[in-house]
Amino acid sequence: MKDKIKVGIIGTGGISQLHIGAYKKLKDVEVVAACDVNAQRVKDYARKYEIPNVFTDYKELLKMKEIDAVSVTTWNNFHALVSIDALKAGKDVLCEKPLALNADQAEEMVEASKKTGKLLMVGFVRRFGENAKILKQSVDQGELGKVYYAKTGVIRRWGNPGGWFSDKKRSGGGPIIDLGVHMIDLVRFLTGKPNAISVTASVFNHVGMKPEVKGINKYYPVDYSEYNDVEDAATSLIKFDNGLTLFFETSWVMHVKEDYLYLSLYGDKAGAQMEPFIEYYEEKNHYFTDVKPLVDPASYDFIHNFEEEIKHFKDCVKDGIKCLSPAEDGLALMKILDAIYESGKTGHEVIVK
Repeated sequence: MKDKIKVGIIGTGGISQLHIGAYKKLKDVEVVAACDVNAQRVKDYARKYEIPNVFTDYKELLKMKEIDAVSVTTWNNFHALVSIDALKAGKDVLCEKPLALNADQAEEMVEASKKTGKLLMVGFVRRFGENAKILKQSVDQGELGKVYYAKTGVIRRWGNPGGWFSDKKRSGGGPIIDLGVHMIDLVRFLTGKPNAISVTASVFNHVGMKPEVKGINKYYPVDYSEYNDVEDAATSLIKFDNGLTLFFETSWVMHVKEDYLYLSLYGDKAGAQMEPFIEYYEEKNHYFTDVKPLVDPASYDFIHNFEEEIKHFKDCVKDGIKCLSPAEDGLALMKILDAIYESGKTGHEVIVK
């Protein structure tokens, strides 16, 4: 067993900063290479994080025999291509969410992982939050009873980032594939990974980017532009094979008072919410009660979640532990997202295959 695993990072945009930050905290990991199509950006990145090898062609990075694993943090449209090539090159892969642009690509990725025997982990980072761990344990132990209904959403008043995010060819879509990917996955993860059987959705594109809006701060990617051909918002009703029904909504741009995030589960013994903080709703001594676990506020921090995710990936690669976020879960999620987009387009219920 190696004392250290050696890692390459492919794609040095915003999300890669969270990967490299987490890798740098692990004593048994060494980041030895970075790649980006933007030569100056990857040079600056390598200088900042003291990475010795720099590439603008990811295939050259994959030729480095000493590299054990890679983080794929490119635009979404490169996730499948780069991950499959990395697996074939004998590297274990942590691919950022969404796993691909669609389920067909994701299926090819899963097959490549099986054929090569290399790990393909999908970056469902919210699974690694302390609130997710606590709630999943409650569900697994039967404390909520049968979970028959769930609601989740992430709503932004003005959050279309622009750049590659709002270019469908590169991103695959807007808030559904960017934000919904996390929330729908969390519900599946928490409730035992049921399979979706049908989706009825509405997908909206009425408001636009609103680049002229002032007074509210928002995130801008490094390649910001005002081009936009993705949805503003969406809502859907998703039914699963274990009897669970999920209501989901999301937006990048919507005329609401403020941004909000929520996830709630409803069981026949108790209910619970995971966001914005964890809380349980149950009966005790013939009274309804609200219970809040005492959780370290730091464990709600997104950086903490990335550190836990990267550490888990390292443990999978180095020690062969069972992956908490396997590619098959990313494929199941892509089938749901495809169905949401299809239902929004046709106006009819879509059966998930």
